[in-house]
Amino acid sequence: MAYKTEEEFLQNYDPNQFERLSMTTDILLISVSSKKQDNYRKTSKKMMSILLFKRDDYPYKDMWCLPGGFVDAKSETLEECAKRVLKKETNLSNIYLEQLYTFDDIKRDPRTRVISTSYIALVDKNRLNQEISKNASWFDIILYEEKDNHIYITLDNGDISFSIELEKKLRELTTDRYNFHILKNNSLAFDHPIVILSGLERLRNKVNYTDIVFNMMPEYFTLGDLQQVYEVILNKKLLDPAFRRIIANKVEKTEKTQTGAGHRPSALFKYKRHEI
Repeated sequence: MAYKTEEEFLQNYDPNQFERLSMTTDILLISVSSKKQDNYRKTSKKMMSILLFKRDDYPYKDMWCLPGGFVDAKSETLEECAKRVLKKETNLSNIYLEQLYTFDDIKRDPRTRVISTSYIALVDKNRLNQEISKNASWFDIILYEEKDNHIYITLDNGDISFSIELEKKLRELTTDRYNFHILKNNSLAFDHPIVILSGLERLRNKVNYTDIVFNMMPEYFTLGDLQQVYEVILNKKLLDPAFRRIIANKVEKTEKTQTGAGHRPSALFKYKRHEI
């Protein structure tokens, strides 16, 4: 049928003529924070952690997953949905949030065709003063390494430990984009191992050319603490002179010092914000 005007088209338009999809957002909430030490004289060890939820319903009942939820098609944008989920599940708001990728594998959800747009959220969990949901837990990333295009990740929350293994294949010879395939996974729901790995890879890459790391830092910090955060994210030891050059224009020294840590007071620095 040929319509003469936009108004005529909208009056006769049948939205049911198109197959409908469900949309969700999944949030990879990452923290690099100090692990508690029994001996106060020891230097605090930094650990990268992610927040997971234990599912209490099918599908994937009793398995762990990222916080997420379905988008309200009539009232929400994707980012608004992600912020709502974060607020509901973690009581967190006004934290760094960045869109990661859209995951659209046809069989990623056994219920129906569900497309998910994932987000990275960054926070220093030691600064949180709100309790997370009772079925949520922070999992430290105990192992994160790559061997022969296989990625091995081990997650541990103190009571539960599990490992996932993924294969990494270059998608195009002219780019650095990769496809990931799950080889071993008994504990994470949906395709969330791929979402987690994609987010960790994105964070590792962006640390090299952005100031993204400071979204995970307290207002005041020592250079030693900042270096540890870089090393945890990059998964490698950095030489002190090289690290100082990397952050030379990113931080400024304050008159404050760190005391009461069982060692000589250390100068405290803060992020040097630049004009946009």
